[in-house]
Amino acid sequence: MEVLPALLTGLALGSIYGLIALGFHITASVCGAVNFAQGSSAMLGAVLLWMLTQAGWPVPAAVVIAVTACALYGLIVERAAIRPFLMRKSDAWLMATVALGLVCDNGVMLVFGAEPRSLPSPLAQDAVRVGGIDLGIYPLHLLIPLVMLALAGGIDLFRRRTLHGVAMLAVAQNRDAAAIMGIPVGRVIAAAFGLSSALAGIAGMLVAPLSHVETGMGVTLGLKAFAVAILGGLDNARGVVVAALLFGLVEALVTLGVGSGYTQIVTFMLVIIVLAVRPDGLLGRAQVRKV
Repeated sequence: MEVLPALLTGLALGSIYGLIALGFHITASVCGAVNFAQGSSAMLGAVLLWMLTQAGWPVPAAVVIAVTACALYGLIVERAAIRPFLMRKSDAWLMATVALGLVCDNGVMLVFGAEPRSLPSPLAQDAVRVGGIDLGIYPLHLLIPLVMLALAGGIDLFRRRTLHGVAMLAVAQNRDAAAIMGIPVGRVIAAAFGLSSALAGIAGMLVAPLSHVETGMGVTLGLKAFAVAILGGLDNARGVVVAALLFGLVEALVTLGVGSGYTQIVTFMLVIIVLAVRPDGLLGRAQVRKV
């Protein structure tokens, strides 16, 4: 029975990475830039949920406020660290988003403190039992993959079936043509970053009851999520989802088999090997370069 809890835990962790990685996919597909402050968005969502629930806010209201705040943070990232550099056709947005993420992490630490805090949840208290057998997981482990898949499906429908979603696809395909057609390209790009940051915030809130809330939690989450995005193919949402689930499963099985001390070594070595064979990711498309 040890394998089953490991697999379910791996699917849950992979889904957390997947939510954050979908944010990388959304912004990269729309404007070619990614938000390396995504990990900070995950941390911000968890911290805000903890602070609001501690202040006596009901959980549903706290979740809505936290997600909204994360989306606003994404808009700030786009306006301060992305737009000025895209306008100059510069890649300095990479360092700018990293720097802004560090500013956010350290600013939150001044208010929240450096020590980890627990975020109690009824979904992470009593283990799931089947036929009187303890499966060694919590209901939250089962809920997280469902949330990730539901959000991924909802985003796909939004982009294909709504006016705003079609506008986002148009900007992704050709920004200049979209602007000529009257699509507000700047607003669409900003909305992509807001959505990306909101997804990361949701991921942070979901994982917090299973670990701890701390200001450094976003660093590892963001790094693994970016690896997942590259592994699945940054231009392919389905590839990102598949890669996230596989990454989580491999992490869990390596931890079960040889111990947590080898988890990062083995998983990232596998990432390197896969990308050496498929540089564009598992389901990514090779980019056509004009010469």
